[in-house]
Amino acid sequence: MFDESPKRFDRVIAILIQLQSKRIVRAQELAQRFEVSLRTIYRDIRTLEASGVPIYGEAGIGYSLVDGYRLPPVTFTREEASSFIAAEKLMEKFIDKELGQHYQSAMFKLKSVMQSSDKDWVSSIESKVVIQPSMGNLFNENVPDAMSVLFKSVADKTQVVLDYQAIDADISSQRTIEPVGVFHEHNNWYIFAFCHLRKDYRQFRADRIEGIKKTQHSFTQEHETLETYLNKQLETPTTKVRILIDRKISKYLSSEKKHQGFVSQKNVGDLVEMTFLSRDTENGFARWFMMYADFAVILEPSTLNNRILELLELYKEKIKKAPTNRG
Repeated sequence: MFDESPKRFDRVIAILIQLQSKRIVRAQELAQRFEVSLRTIYRDIRTLEASGVPIYGEAGIGYSLVDGYRLPPVTFTREEASSFIAAEKLMEKFIDKELGQHYQSAMFKLKSVMQSSDKDWVSSIESKVVIQPSMGNLFNENVPDAMSVLFKSVADKTQVVLDYQAIDADISSQRTIEPVGVFHEHNNWYIFAFCHLRKDYRQFRADRIEGIKKTQHSFTQEHETLETYLNKQLETPTTKVRILIDRKISKYLSSEKKHQGFVSQKNVGDLVEMTFLSRDTENGFARWFMMYADFAVILEPSTLNNRILELLELYKEKIKKAPTNRG
């Protein structure tokens, strides 16, 4: 006997809305979203078909609606609308100017279908939500359309030409790239792409793009998904690092330690023993640790202690040569 509970009804409607949002939707994708079995999804699809919804399905590919079939515009709950406000505030601070304008236009359309009372409710929230700007610029202000161009390139599978200022170069260079995807990490936006100049895959930081131009040239090869490449990067060799740090100070590391390969921690009296798998022990981890060195000690590896002493010696030499210490 079919389950006709309100929960199932809501799920079936949500499946129909999702089918309208994409050309093809896989059953596994639906099962993961609603946390149900594939068998349940198959049953819900049959319910929609029995209700007259024209669904086309092919084994191993997924489901899609027959072209031309559309439901009237849906309305949003207050809870859904409040999530849009949070997203809008984030978009204002974390995307470039052109993409932000497109999002703002989309938000006006979303709000236009809300009931008057809900519009007032949403308006009362908007002024109460503030996202503080991040430190530094996420994008070059002279390139306001970088994200928009990159998104189009990924979707159309066409090459992009960048004027790019590498961190170790004095001047920018021109790069023709095939963008695989865009991701945000460590408070920066990155483009992962195949670089024609280097004949290999590279990461490009958005704020170092000094110019961008979309071309009509198609990709020269098929690329795997962005997630596949990022997972491969996680497979690079790591070094086990253990430190002891004052428990009062350890709580301030919570937002940073994961970037250093944090694995686990345990209390040892008034101290906390932390374990990391670091991918850049000599520079990344060593320089990060020095911020808290007066409250911590390195248990392993011993070479990390040597590296930090080396950095301190280099700083001592800098002090001796500094203009303020002459004559």
